Amino acid sequence: MGTNDLNKELRAQHVPGRGPLLTGLGLCLLAARATGTAILDGVYNGVLDPEGFEAECLQGRQWGSTAKTLIHPGQVGPATGAYSPTEAEVEEARRSCRSGRRPSAEGKGVATVNGRMIENLHVAEARRILDITEAIEALDQN
Repeated sequence: MGTNDLNKELRAQHVPGRGPLLTGLGLCLLAARATGTAILDGVYNGVLDPEGFEAECLQGRQWGSTAKTLIHPGQVGPATGAYSPTEAEVEEARRSCRSGRRPSAEGKGVATVNGRMIENLHVAEARRILDITEAIEALDQN
C-alpha cells in the first residue's frame, strides 16, 4: 500500500492510528483477499519513532495485511516480531489442528477447543499459522 500516496490523494493528515486511511486500506485489503493477492502495509515515515512503528505494524497485522513495507534497517526486527505468530497463537493453532476436527466432504461439523467452537475455517487458519511458523523457523536455521 502506498500510504503516503493515499494520504496525498485524500488530502488527509498523517495521524497516529491512521484514521483517515482506514476505509481506503480496508477496501484495498478486501480487494486483495478477493483476488488472492498479498497486501503489504505501507511505510512508516517516523524512522526515529520505534514505538509508533511497532504500533502501526500491530495495527496492520490486526487488519490482515500480509507484511509491512520497510524503509530503514532498524525496522526489520520489530516488523518481523509484529507479523510473526506469538507462542500463544502457535499453541492455539496446534490445539485446533489436534482437536480431531477433520473437514468433511460436506464441510459440516464442529469441535470445541478451550471453550471455543472450531470449524473448518478455524482449522484452515490454524494450519496457515503453523505454516508461517515453520517458514520462519526454516529461515532462522539458515
